[in-house]
Amino acid sequence: MRSLKKKRRIQVLSAAAVALVIATGLIGYGFRDGINFYRSPAQVAAEPPDAGEVFKLGGLVEEGSIRRGEGTTVTFAVTDTAATIPVHFEGILPDLFAEGQGMIGTGTLQDGVFVASEILAKHDENYMPKEVIDTLEAQGVHVNPAALPSS
Repeated sequence: MRSLKKKRRIQVLSAAAVALVIATGLIGYGFRDGINFYRSPAQVAAEPPDAGEVFKLGGLVEEGSIRRGEGTTVTFAVTDTAATIPVHFEGILPDLFAEGQGMIGTGTLQDGVFVASEILAKHDENYMPKEVIDTLEAQGVHVNPAALPSS
């Protein structure tokens, strides 16, 4: 009788371990393309990402750099004061997107140009994404305390 209970317990634990391994594998498989790392223009210039790698680029939209093309095509430059990266975007920009303001874009680097698939902008006159603030302060640029995200 005891041997049967012990055998059943081992079977249940083995099945649970196999289910855990399968679940971990499925989660990893699901995240393989879903994790995008944030980079500043200086980081991209110093260490360019692999070809086709999707990542987030954040910084300030450089003054005087916004150029509108045909339709919804827009080009501009993003800077962190240490480096500047040209950006190409096809789509509708957020209403609050403007020169000199913080932004984060998701996309890939192609021939030195960041081709964005999504652009996010600040949500009020003071806000700047935390990653952008951290990068700018690391470059020695003072950031207005009102720009800090409230959380």
